[in-house]
Amino acid sequence: MSFYLSPSFLSADFSALRQETEMLNASAADWFHIDIMDGHFVPNITFGPPVMKAIKKYAKKPLDVHLMIEQPERYLSAFAEAGADYLSVHAEASTHLNRTLAEIRRLGMKAGVVLNPHTPVCMVENVIEYCDLLLLMSVNPGFGGQKFIENTYRKLEQAVQLKQRYNPDLIIEIDGGVNLDNTPKLLKAGANALVAGAAIFAAPDVPKQIEAMKALGERI
Repeated sequence: MSFYLSPSFLSADFSALRQETEMLNASAADWFHIDIMDGHFVPNITFGPPVMKAIKKYAKKPLDVHLMIEQPERYLSAFAEAGADYLSVHAEASTHLNRTLAEIRRLGMKAGVVLNPHTPVCMVENVIEYCDLLLLMSVNPGFGGQKFIENTYRKLEQAVQLKQRYNPDLIIEIDGGVNLDNTPKLLKAGANALVAGAAIFAAPDVPKQIEAMKALGERI
């Protein structure tokens, strides 16, 4: 089956972002996953629109931007201007989620909503028809290299039910602990976009690792 593979820049070499970007351009990857952290919503800080704009300058594939920040509605325009193609916000961080998703779309981006591991899928039932993407965190957000949380499969099943009921075109993305071992099971369970960080960038040959992950979809 076809799916979107989105290598996470959180695991890239920050001292060589242009080279990393050009490497992914030439690879079989579909998107660039950009994690934005503010040190408040999650206990880590990454980078903001200026660095993202620098990545966009060289990226030839869509930027899949994940905002792990408080009150994300304050920065939607800034990330639109920086080049986000998909912009996802946490349901836990946005008080007026419907309004935020509508504004993301008005600014010309695809709108995504993210759920932390402890947050039930039913929390987004009333906005799912306004989403282009639903991102299920399969680790607690904030740091790369964490172990996959097995309860994600149950949430994925529930997300697929919402998709079938309200939004057949919805992209369901999984982020956290994704690797060669669990990729087939996640795809069979209904995910059609996967974020992978350490599993890709820690490999001796990153482009070959990406090809290997993409090939798993072709066997399903």
